[in-house]
Amino acid sequence: MTKYVRQLLGGVMLIAISAASAPGYADSIWSDPLRTMGDVSSNPARMPAPADTCGLAAQLPTPLTLLDAVERALCRNPQTRQAWANVKVQAAAVGISRAAYLPTLTAGGTWSKANNRTTYPDFPQADSTLKANSSDVNLNLSWVLYDFGLRAANLENARQLLNAANAIQDDTLQTVFLNTVQSFYDAQAGQALLAATTEAEQAAAESFKASEAKYLAGAGTLADKLQAQTSYAQASLKRAQAAGDLQNELGSLAIVMGLRPNTPLVLAALGDAADAPLLQQAVDDLIAEAVRTHPKILAAQAQLKAAQAQIDATRAEGRPTLSLFATGDRSDTPITQASSLQTITSRSIGVRLNVPLLDGFSTKYKVRGAEAQAESKEAELANVEQQVMLEVWKSNQALRTDAENLKSTDILLRSARQSFDVAKGRYKAGIGNILELLKAQSDLAGAQQQRILSLTNWQTARLRLAASLGRLRTDGI
Repeated sequence: MTKYVRQLLGGVMLIAISAASAPGYADSIWSDPLRTMGDVSSNPARMPAPADTCGLAAQLPTPLTLLDAVERALCRNPQTRQAWANVKVQAAAVGISRAAYLPTLTAGGTWSKANNRTTYPDFPQADSTLKANSSDVNLNLSWVLYDFGLRAANLENARQLLNAANAIQDDTLQTVFLNTVQSFYDAQAGQALLAATTEAEQAAAESFKASEAKYLAGAGTLADKLQAQTSYAQASLKRAQAAGDLQNELGSLAIVMGLRPNTPLVLAALGDAADAPLLQQAVDDLIAEAVRTHPKILAAQAQLKAAQAQIDATRAEGRPTLSLFATGDRSDTPITQASSLQTITSRSIGVRLNVPLLDGFSTKYKVRGAEAQAESKEAELANVEQQVMLEVWKSNQALRTDAENLKSTDILLRSARQSFDVAKGRYKAGIGNILELLKAQSDLAGAQQQRILSLTNWQTARLRLAASLGRLRTDGI
């Protein structure tokens, strides 16, 4: 092996050995030598915690709050993990594009063992045998010096696709966040409805007992007793249905949190709303803010820029490239006649110009296709902007409506409860009839359900508006 080849290979080996032996250097340099992971979060939820668990305890807290549910969903939901993986895929694509600016170095070699025997049947004294080894070692360096913007366009395309993947990850987090909120409030509402139907069942049982006692005492009719018994049976059916619905909602919540549907969950009680303030910011300002910052729009904008960069890359594919090359080779070959070894050492360095002359017009049609793709992405961006603006508008109106409903159901529930108390007292005193009591009882149960649904709808609407703006955050719960 020539001195030139020895020095080059020795230098490469020395660098590799030194890097591998340095404490922590291999992890920081060799795992990401082109620094592509700076735009990748350390975990699916973008939380400042270890990537494997997001820093969450394996044991579920009791009771489970909305924040607990959201944090676990963002870390463990398959959708967030898939979006995170897609970001890492695009970060690797950026690394591939950056690597195109660096030279490539390849080494190769062959070794063979030769055993040649020559015989002369009529002249055995001339027979000969040769046992020898032959080898060949080569080293090739190639470095693209200039390519009329092909590598720059490919790198810009990869960067924009990485930006799009990050924006899509943000949007996926927002979607999973909102789905968790919806599932959590549905389960909370189911829990509250079960309590309300249980209370209604108890009230119906008391009414039935009162009517039965009156009937047995001769102060009431059989019709009153049967009506009260029917109302009691209906209340029991509603309570059983509410218990089944609650289990379904708890299973849905467990799934969105990345758990099995049979995971036992104990939720915090549904709180009341002392005040339901309307969002003071004008809807025009909300729409303008969403257009500037919503992850869906940012992703569409990045995809449009990536498509525009792809046009430049496609055009550059049909342009010349200028490359630097260097080779080193040594071969050892046995010579039969001389029973010796022939050594050939060669070295070369130069530049190579590659000029595409004819490709059957494929580049022209590739450019045309890339331009059409960019037009499609531009239309997609406009469509996403319209969808986001409409979602902001609807979410804002829904929040205002739910806030008004919240105030109305508060009045409704207080009135229904007072009416039931009055009707119960009148019936016990013998002044009222069973129909009056059962109607007040039914009105109270209906008012309780409407109040529960109004509370959960209002709470969901607040966070849905934040989601339509693209600014759902765990610290905003």
